[in-house]
Amino acid sequence: MYRIGVVDADDEEVVETLDDLHRLTFFDGAAMPQFELGTWWLAYHNDDPVAFAGVVASTYARNSGYFCRVGVLPRHWGRGLQLRLMRAIEARGRRVGWDNIVSDTTDNPVSANNFIQAGYRLYVPEVPWAWSHTLYWRKRLR
Repeated sequence: MYRIGVVDADDEEVVETLDDLHRLTFFDGAAMPQFELGTWWLAYHNDDPVAFAGVVASTYARNSGYFCRVGVLPRHWGRGLQLRLMRAIEARGRRVGWDNIVSDTTDNPVSANNFIQAGYRLYVPEVPWAWSHTLYWRKRLR
């Protein structure tokens, strides 16, 4: 049984948990996010944190949230946790009145397929913010 909830990134224990999960899912492959920015969720299996995700206001797409990071511990892959975290982010975006959620993937077919499954579409941003071979995703919320 899994449960997902928004967490307080001002709480030191929460930040330590997010930090640990990031290290365990990304190793040294991605910069550590600034957890004090945006809204963050944790997914738990029983009492153990096993996945996380975050969203911040986009600096590139007007009135949009940027789905900035998601990580799931490998032993919990295939259980729909990324999709559930995406849904939580979308619900938050609707509550705050965003028009879209945007994100990107680079060399990550599993995440790209999760974006497709969640109804995101590829798009070309006015100002691309990542690598030349990055895929950009957008889901309209209204």
